Parts: sequence; C-alpha cells; structure tokens
Amino acid sequence: MSTAIAPANETAIQFVDVCKSFGERSRRHLVLDRVSFSVPKGKTTVIAGGSGQGKSVILKLILGLLRPDSGQVLIGEKDITTMGYKALQEQRMRFGVLFQGAALFDSLTVFENIALPLRERTRLSDQEIRSRIAATLEQLELTGHEEKFPAQLSGGMKKRVGLARALQLEPEIVLFDEPTTGLDPVMTREIYELFVRTQQRLGYTAVIVSHDIPQIFTLADQIILLNKGELDIFSDPAQIPLSTKPKIREFARSVMGQQAA
Repeated sequence: MSTAIAPANETAIQFVDVCKSFGERSRRHLVLDRVSFSVPKGKTTVIAGGSGQGKSVILKLILGLLRPDSGQVLIGEKDITTMGYKALQEQRMRFGVLFQGAALFDSLTVFENIALPLRERTRLSDQEIRSRIAATLEQLELTGHEEKFPAQLSGGMKKRVGLARALQLEPEIVLFDEPTTGLDPVMTREIYELFVRTQQRLGYTAVIVSHDIPQIFTLADQIILLNKGELDIFSDPAQIPLSTKPKIREFARSVMGQQAA
C-alpha cells in the first residue's frame, strides 16, 4: 500500500515504501520491508532496534550511500534515489554527521579536524575559518584544546570535536550514529545535554541511531523501533509498553525494564 507524501514544509526526511535487502538472490536478507515514515523538521528522531535490524542502513540511505531496492527517500521534496553524483553531493551539503567514535583524523589537531569541511567545501578565508571555529569552540566548551591531537583527548572531548566538525557547514539535518558508544554513564549524560543545548540554539533536525536504551529516549520527539524489516513509531516512550504488539511488549520488558500493560 502506498503512503501519501507529507508536506515538505513540515518534513525534513521521508521514506515512502522503502525496501532494502542484501545478499545473493537465493539468500536475500530483507532489512527494510516497505517502510514509510517522516522525520519532522527541527525535531529529534531516535531510531532504535537490535543489531542487524537496519538502523545504520537508514542513515546510509538518507545520505545516498546506499540505494533502496524500491521506494523513495525524500529530503524535503527531492527524491535522492534518482539523483546523479553531482546533485547528490549538493544534497549532502545539507547534512552534518557525527560518526561512531567521532572518526577524527589522528594526524590533525582539533582545529584542523574542525576546519576540514570548511577548507574542502567553502571559499572562506583563513581568518573567516578561524573566526567561525573560535565561536564553535567556545559554544562546545573546547576553547584551549584546539592545538591538541585526538590521542590527547578523552572520549567525551572527541565527541565534542566530532560535533563541532559536523556543525561547521551549518547543516539543516544532523545524523548521529551511535554517538555515546564507549562513554561512561556520567559522560553520556553530559553529551546528551550538549546535544539538547546545541539543537535548541541552532534548530537543526536530528536523527540519532543508538543502542543506549532507554536513556536516549529522553532526547526524542519521535521514536522509531525497527524489528525484522518492519517499524513502529512512537511520539512518547511511555507509549511503548502500552503497545498491543507482542514484539513491542517484549521489547518494553527486556530492554526498557518495563512490564507491558
């Protein structure tokens, strides 16, 4: 069944009847089975589910790093599944990405890591780049660390640097791939608080893939749960234990530690 396309002025991203599978024809593994959902502008959508359920596949489809077998992936009103290389590169300018582990370059200082997208994608002068990065360093409490190398930083500091780099092109949408992996509970909470403050200040749309359940749900305006190619959408984590679906009730019991009603 086809799903109506939501208004572009309200939606940052929309999947419409998207299918994605992997493997040889005789052993195809269906990861997404005609899934449809919308990501509202300026809000935080959290994507959760077990290992191998397709969380990171969704991020790669959004970025155009993978193509669906069928269906549409809309960024605003544009279907990126039909774009050529040049148009796709232009679309990617709208995104910031915070990778798992921050993905910093070990041979570059904090400053140079953050400056990288500005040097590659803009024509800003060195002074303009320094001014922009100085403002970001102050906002993310990184001032004084700009000449350090990643090996000299704590896990939490690396996440901050990764976020600083992801924000340099002033993206409309920021994608977070397991952003708290490897952090202790105290640092995880600090990073979550940083995400909230940064989004409130800049107003971007956030999509967070995470295994950190149920803590990550405190950030969410919308929760998408993936299971065996299908998805369920919730606007409040309190709705999850109230689901009538056995698989969701089991999720609430085993993962969230809540007994379904």
